[in-house]
Amino acid sequence: MLLETTPSVEREVNPWESAAHRFDEAAELLKLDDGLRKVLRTPAMELTVNIPVMLDDGRIEVFTGYRVQHSIARGPAKGGVRFAPDVSLDEVRALAAWMTWKCAVVNIPFGGGKGGVICEPHLLSESELERITRRYTAEIREFIGPERDVPAPDVNTNEQTMAWIMDTYSMHMRHTVTAVVTGKPLELGGSRGRPEATGRGCMLVTMQALKRFGLTPESTRVIIQGFGNVGGMAARLMKQEGFQITCIVEYDGAIYNRYGLDPEAVMRHRRETGSITGFAEAEDVDKDEAILMDCDVLIPAAHENVITSRNAPYIKAKILCEGANGPTTFAADSILSDKKVFVIPDILANAGGVTVSYFEWVQDRQGYFWPEREVNQRLEEIMVASFDDVIGYAGKHHVKNRTAAYMLALDRVANAIRRRGLYA
Repeated sequence: MLLETTPSVEREVNPWESAAHRFDEAAELLKLDDGLRKVLRTPAMELTVNIPVMLDDGRIEVFTGYRVQHSIARGPAKGGVRFAPDVSLDEVRALAAWMTWKCAVVNIPFGGGKGGVICEPHLLSESELERITRRYTAEIREFIGPERDVPAPDVNTNEQTMAWIMDTYSMHMRHTVTAVVTGKPLELGGSRGRPEATGRGCMLVTMQALKRFGLTPESTRVIIQGFGNVGGMAARLMKQEGFQITCIVEYDGAIYNRYGLDPEAVMRHRRETGSITGFAEAEDVDKDEAILMDCDVLIPAAHENVITSRNAPYIKAKILCEGANGPTTFAADSILSDKKVFVIPDILANAGGVTVSYFEWVQDRQGYFWPEREVNQRLEEIMVASFDDVIGYAGKHHVKNRTAAYMLALDRVANAIRRRGLYA
């Protein structure tokens, strides 16, 4: 089910276009004045850096990196850093805006930021990745910090990447600054429960959605697209709660078992073979058709633009829980609404990660660390309360869940700007 490269399709899958469309819809319903819309729509800062790096073979290559701070009205900018060949300024802008709305939806005191470096990490050695990371950090160091902008892991970056950023920043500051990043190793100020947080958040809001359909975990069939940190953790945690994980979809194929899969066994199979396909306790199915199979819950947990106007009419799930950022295009929204699919939008569904990142930032600044049960308990309280806020807002204003989430987020950020006023 490949997309044609027409101008309309290109616009549909442009993440900045999707973010702008949803912003405009929410702003219109909130009756925000034009001036405030301009402030909320416009990123506070966009930085492009060119990073010269000596590769292992002695060649010098120049990589392009970005850091966008969309809003700092409610607190420091917060958002990941991704390494990928298709990183673009439009993508980073959209992701930074999504972070602003995500932090506002779960009501934590951050604004939105995002960063990225254009590179193919799978073709680079660890030492090359370290040099890219450290030079990128050095170039943006004046714009980040515990009270300015706090990076975190994202696509193709991890806790080791965060350790390099923290160390580089600390060397320039001449003292150790653990709170400059989140998603760090435990021994460098990371938080317990952080690796599972985004997947756990997906599980928690899905549990809340089940109550609206009279479903129990044991009677709920789940398809998970993406079996990385988010999808893999969601699958494992949901299996523990009794959900039937009937299908897992990855970039190189998909596997299906109507009676349910064991995510731990699938993970072991992938470690041994390099792929989820060929798993003895499942049948291989087409990865594009897999997300269209009959199920109760569909969790797209990999990347943007998975559900578009081309395949949305064939989605059979009752509940769509968006584990990834921007997995559904704006053109698909109305189709899913007409089909009565209960959407848990990304800025709510995958906010477990930034919520526990907030906990990590708090713990670093306190110099006092919480046991994992306390992290998980506080995460559940915030995710459940935020789910209720969004669904209550949707009912009050008679709008779909995604629109309600954006309206709630815009309202909170706009109110912060009104209360602060404009410095002149």
